[in-house]
Amino acid sequence: MKIPKKEVDGMFHFFYYRFLRWPIIVRILNLALAVIFVFGLAIHFVEPKTFPTVFDGVWWAVITTATVGYGDLYPVTFAGRVIGIILILSGAGILSAYFVALAGATATRQNAFLEGKAAFTGGKQMVIIGWNERARKVIGQLMELKERQPVVLVDETLESNPYPYDNVYFIKGKPYQDETLKKANVKAAKAVLITSDQHKTETEADMGAVLTLLAVKGLNPDAYCIVEIQTADQVVNAKRAGADEVIQANTQASFVMLNSLISNGMSDTLLSLLNQQEKNHLDFIPVKPKWRNLTVKDLSRQLQKERKILIGIQSGDDTMINPPLDYTITDEEHLFVVLEKDK
Repeated sequence: MKIPKKEVDGMFHFFYYRFLRWPIIVRILNLALAVIFVFGLAIHFVEPKTFPTVFDGVWWAVITTATVGYGDLYPVTFAGRVIGIILILSGAGILSAYFVALAGATATRQNAFLEGKAAFTGGKQMVIIGWNERARKVIGQLMELKERQPVVLVDETLESNPYPYDNVYFIKGKPYQDETLKKANVKAAKAVLITSDQHKTETEADMGAVLTLLAVKGLNPDAYCIVEIQTADQVVNAKRAGADEVIQANTQASFVMLNSLISNGMSDTLLSLLNQQEKNHLDFIPVKPKWRNLTVKDLSRQLQKERKILIGIQSGDDTMINPPLDYTITDEEHLFVVLEKDK
């Protein structure tokens, strides 16, 4: 049965355009494999005594193309040597082009990673939005923790990843756009920290932070979101937008300044307690089953044996500092303690 020429041309164009859509590395690799197989098959038929099997011919074609030339198999006839010359002139060039393309693709991928163009595909990551001194300190502290988690930095002003760490990823783009947040894989994020934009006024920075928060919560409602807000008026809006925690940067700084004026040296003490790298620092810990129904007085004694000091009790959104000694602990609460860092 004769196939019409029109159908043959159609099939050829179909496979040709499908071939063109492949990545350049895949195209060159397939071309190199095809050349090696064709020349291996040809040398087998031209010199069946020297190359008794097709595999022997393919082996010779691979060695010749790679310019290694072991010398175990080589053509002895005029026709075989002509095939060898053609293979050297064409096959070696194709194979070299493959390695050049491979090196180029690797460099392109590395540049995309450094320039924030490559998407993050992991999960359970900490997403830090915005680049400033506070973000730099946070990432530096996260890298020093015993249990290191992947960190994704999202910013539109940086030109490249400012960190050399293997588990710090950079995504360049506007943080309130879904495209940027999807590159950061916010849907799989464990927590998101939205810092205030230092290049804008306080009100504009807060509006941008709330807008970014809405975008994050739209993609991942379960992500724990911490938002830095500078003006008190926008705190309510941040909570309405779904912020799990709002950091009032100016208010907190003013409280530290005031306490330093009244109680000299307070700022250094607070910084020491908040520093996760210090031997003793503040932390929230869940209530263990053995602590249930104990009074604060009895629990404090047990905690002291574990080198922990009870400061307060968190129940829902409320934290009770210096609770009464006769207060009874429940399993739904968290303890606010000063604990000793594990060695």
